[in-house]
Amino acid sequence: MSRGLFLTLEGLDGSGKTTQINRLAAWLKKRSHDIVVTRQPGGTATGERIRALVLDSRSTFLAPMAEMALMFADRAQAIAEVIEPALASGKIVLCDRFTDSTEAYQGGGRELGSEAVLELHRLVCGNLQPNLTLLLLPSFEASLARARRRNQRTADQHGQDEGRFEQEQDAFYRRVWQKYLEIAAREPERVVLIEGDLSIDEVHEQIVEAVAERLAGLAVGARG
Repeated sequence: MSRGLFLTLEGLDGSGKTTQINRLAAWLKKRSHDIVVTRQPGGTATGERIRALVLDSRSTFLAPMAEMALMFADRAQAIAEVIEPALASGKIVLCDRFTDSTEAYQGGGRELGSEAVLELHRLVCGNLQPNLTLLLLPSFEASLARARRRNQRTADQHGQDEGRFEQEQDAFYRRVWQKYLEIAAREPERVVLIEGDLSIDEVHEQIVEAVAERLAGLAVGARG
């Protein structure tokens, strides 16, 4: 059995990742692909507990290094419990965030630097790399405003507080934004950058085009 395909979606909160990962999952299922959808932090029982701690706005005194260590603890569990078994069985894994998020938010936003993030990824995650990363970067202002509205709505409706990062100042998010652009420039073969305030359908079309191309390459490799 050939190994599966590992796809990740990245971007600022409010960039439309959740909508697009759901649409991509539906597109793949319609074409009879066996898929697993997961998220980080979260996606496992342990990961959901870590998510609650890291994203809760009451976690006010969490040190940047502790925050990064928790992200990697979540990721190590997700790889062992969800991602690696699915890939080994030939499935397509769609993951909402992966190590690029840690490099952007902790490496860039918290100013811990890329080197520490990438070294931890090598040690903790066995340097597992996505086959394709779809990086959604609509306008900075629109993303941030949408994320803050969404988190307030979620808190009001469900009592879940996941607004810790949205309390950060715009300068923090500017650093996250810039780090994402650096990652895309550094790894153009893996990262497909989708920029601008496009419609949901326009973003989906670009995502489908990139995924179809990667799937075609996987099929050719399997035949070879």
